[in-house]
Amino acid sequence: MTEEIMRVEGLIKHFFTKQGTVRAVDKVSFSIFKGETLGLVGESGSGKTTVAHTLIGIYEPTGGKAYFKDQSLEKDYSGRSKNLKKEIRIVFQDPGSSLNPRWSIKQILELPLKVHGTPVNRDQMKRITELLNMVELPPEEYLYKYPTTIGGGEKQMVAIARALATDPSFIALDEPTSALDVSIQAKIINLLIRLQKKFDLTYLFITHDLSLMRNMANRVAIMYLGKISEVAPTVDFFQKPLHPYTKMLLSSIPVISDDEEDLKPKKVISRGEIPSPVNIPPGCSFHLRCPEKMAVCSKIDPEMVEIEEGHTVRCHLYADG
Repeated sequence: MTEEIMRVEGLIKHFFTKQGTVRAVDKVSFSIFKGETLGLVGESGSGKTTVAHTLIGIYEPTGGKAYFKDQSLEKDYSGRSKNLKKEIRIVFQDPGSSLNPRWSIKQILELPLKVHGTPVNRDQMKRITELLNMVELPPEEYLYKYPTTIGGGEKQMVAIARALATDPSFIALDEPTSALDVSIQAKIINLLIRLQKKFDLTYLFITHDLSLMRNMANRVAIMYLGKISEVAPTVDFFQKPLHPYTKMLLSSIPVISDDEEDLKPKKVISRGEIPSPVNIPPGCSFHLRCPEKMAVCSKIDPEMVEIEEGHTVRCHLYADG
């Protein structure tokens, strides 16, 4: 059986505001296995980024449990062991805001080495050179440049190099290509795939782009209003979607040929907008938009059930499995 590297059990993250309690993540459970890419997909406001930020320690969980190699992730970053901080890293969505514009690339890559220590048998300068070569940025050209003088794709490559500096085994990728041109997106994705194979990395890949997910993820989890709606191997996710929300998302993917259109689920009209996480409707949170809703959907929140091995769904349509 594949080794489980991360286990999330009923994870909760609420934010308390003047408008009310924002239930950003509400009893989310899933596992991530060593060497795989788990894709986490959903519309803006679904809670997918909050999941990643909670797992890496930016936020402390409100409730539930999470474990990395059987080590608890219940504390925020400041309360975690040095080893956890080295093993779990993140690449943020916007490299322009995640890189200090006043620091050279050399200084940016030096910081994690100073904090966590340089890997054995390497001095800092040698390690920085290695990192730049890993992400295909010639050191002689980029060492003393500043983020403001390079393009968006190059900034993201620096951010990836920074994440790799501590020899991590797990990286959360928070929409790492959404701020980039399409041509640059492909280069970043190919780079991430090569690095994963070379260093046996495990990824949590967050995106709203389902076409991108097909090429990147081994398994896919769909989030809606802070909850997981469906989890499936990528092939099953695209060929045998179960949840009405999943079908809605897949049917909205733009295609350029009739053959591709035939592969999509029957057209599901997307109606309404995702409700506010401050005022989540009772029962199934998707029932206000669901074309297949039943009376029970507005009263009882469904439980997650396994339909096939590895394919689970949270919907009353499948309440009997």
